Amino acid sequence: MGKVLRVKLSQGKVVEEPLPPESILRKWVGGRGLGVYYMLKEVNPKVDPFSPANKAIVATGPLTGVTGIPSSGRWASVTKSPLTYTVHDSHSGGRCGPELKFAGYDAVIIEEISEAPVYLWVHDGKAELRDAKHLWGKDTHTTTDTIREELAAEVGKDEAKEIKVITIGPAGENLSRIACLIDSKSRAAGRGGHGAVWGSKGFKAIAIRGHARPKVANEEKFREVVAKSMELLKRSPITSEALPKFGTAVLVNIINAHGIYPTRNFRTGVFPTADRTSGERIASEIMDWKLWREEICWGCPIGCARYSRIEKPPFTGEGGGPEYETVWAFGAQTGTDDLAAISKANYLCNELGLDTISMGHVIGTLMELVELGKIPPEKLRGLKVTWGSGESLVELAWRTAYRSGIGDDLAEGALRLAQKYGAPELAMVVRGQELPAYDPRGAQGHGLAYATSNRGGCHLRAYIIAPEVLGVPELVDRFATTGKAKWVKHFQDVFATLDSLVVCKFVVFAYWADTLAAQLSAVTGWDVSPTEFEKIGERVYNAERVFNILSFGDGEDYDTLPKRLLEEPMPEGPAKGHVVRLKEMLQDYYAVRGWVKGRPTRAKLEELDLRWLADRLEEEGLLPQ
Repeated sequence: MGKVLRVKLSQGKVVEEPLPPESILRKWVGGRGLGVYYMLKEVNPKVDPFSPANKAIVATGPLTGVTGIPSSGRWASVTKSPLTYTVHDSHSGGRCGPELKFAGYDAVIIEEISEAPVYLWVHDGKAELRDAKHLWGKDTHTTTDTIREELAAEVGKDEAKEIKVITIGPAGENLSRIACLIDSKSRAAGRGGHGAVWGSKGFKAIAIRGHARPKVANEEKFREVVAKSMELLKRSPITSEALPKFGTAVLVNIINAHGIYPTRNFRTGVFPTADRTSGERIASEIMDWKLWREEICWGCPIGCARYSRIEKPPFTGEGGGPEYETVWAFGAQTGTDDLAAISKANYLCNELGLDTISMGHVIGTLMELVELGKIPPEKLRGLKVTWGSGESLVELAWRTAYRSGIGDDLAEGALRLAQKYGAPELAMVVRGQELPAYDPRGAQGHGLAYATSNRGGCHLRAYIIAPEVLGVPELVDRFATTGKAKWVKHFQDVFATLDSLVVCKFVVFAYWADTLAAQLSAVTGWDVSPTEFEKIGERVYNAERVFNILSFGDGEDYDTLPKRLLEEPMPEGPAKGHVVRLKEMLQDYYAVRGWVKGRPTRAKLEELDLRWLADRLEEEGLLPQ
């Protein structure tokens, strides 16, 4: 550990280098933070995401793969997104993050473009590029199996079964802006089109096997904080009961009951038949409990993962999921309550390498465009695209991955689709990224979090649903705007550090920055206080905003929401009559951030040891006065 692999694709070689010094790591940690640091140091923010000059970074954190640290089986992908043109991090659970650590490496930096398709084979302190021409065009499942079969001749059949694989599918090869990276067949770094960046580079996969284990700096403190963390997880009804029993889709009925379950492209927040696709229904009807434990992420005591099976034609299949966001995207967003069709679409997206949130969302956008007569019938090639059409979900996923017919437009994402057909106001996006499964008209703070998300529409930059709906760490008035700016900044900063550790966000339902800081201190020996822990995240968040300002002039004009959410009152349900009152919160947010019109000031950047970024903004005439 303590090493980085730099993959120089045009030269066909892999170079090993050390991690940055501790003085840098204390500020950026790993994962998301380290990836953003490399992007700012090595990539011109104005670069085209598909150009050789863009880089794709896979990074672990100091807690990744540390036995005992709960939910530390994750990894981060960082690049410039072809969907949003922001610096963009996407995260995956599964097993590839720890395995990369076990193989002796903390990060992989993929740069340039390969003349022919290749994949990277990383094993016990060694790394080499392998030919992937025979893998190009194959789905993620076939690619994973083929790589394992080929490497079995070198490492043996039993060892080959333990090889972990991150790969793209046909969607990434065809440069779909909503293509993702798939970890071991069913876990995904889903958002932002990272799969398309790999595809543009001719880079198919990373195969990993390792046997080393990371060490901790202070064994006594480590044992204490692990015991405390596990006890807190057991006390939380969310992490000890709801998520293990019903998975993330336990939220379906909860969010629908609050009237903020986006339905038919955010026209309303109530889906009358939501229960047919709930976590409770998944657990009782399609869950394969025998294979469930194999699906759980490495080192996770929570076990929110699902493994399901559909045996009723025409939607037969099996695989990981479906998760809450996927159930919503292919369900309420498209007006569909057929759990079999939703599950089949989920399995297919995992095989094709498509982000299920964006895929389902963009289908909902298409359905509204069709309903309004914006799409020429010949573009659909006879396919019935109407609200509630489960059959269309599967077919449209295929067409999107291969850019066939209308799929060529869907592969561009909801914003570009809606713009092409003359109705940009129908794109429910922020910074070009499709919004997820919460309608902010009934959760004001969450609306502010959406609008100010550096990577585009996202519920995981700041999960304000926790205090506004779930009462974690306390229940606040979801319809109020006062005080929400502080909540949003606090969550954004803590989550940015969490993404740099790299640890699953579900642990925050049981413990917060003090426990996480203690974990980081015990593993690294750094003695990080909760205040410093949050300051790390604040640094990362401000640095991301600087990248975006340099990329496309990010600022106040982009800190907004779709017109529908700002001007069209919720038509029914518990949130009836409400819109997002964004203006009431945005200036408060800038004040607590130390920003002017959505941009960090020199004083704020220097406070965060980011003078070099203040200088870059000033050189470009972009530093606020």
